[in-house]
Amino acid sequence: MKKSITRDIEKAYTKSEFIKKLRRFADALETNRKFSIQIANEKISVPKNALINIEHERGKKEEEIEFQIRWEL
Repeated sequence: MKKSITRDIEKAYTKSEFIKKLRRFADALETNRKFSIQIANEKISVPKNALINIEHERGKKEEEIEFQIRWEL
């Protein structure tokens, strides 16, 4: 079995690119299908039973919302 390498990447997208990705993800969720996405030259397959949550962080100078998708390997 191939060992996976730890990775922590943050990738910025234009608004229209982000909307397309969200729309494809929402369609996969709605039809109970896995979702595939390429991030920084690596194709990621998200299983249909992945856990989904939304995180909100507030600091003194900025706020952040993260849409998180997690699954076990």
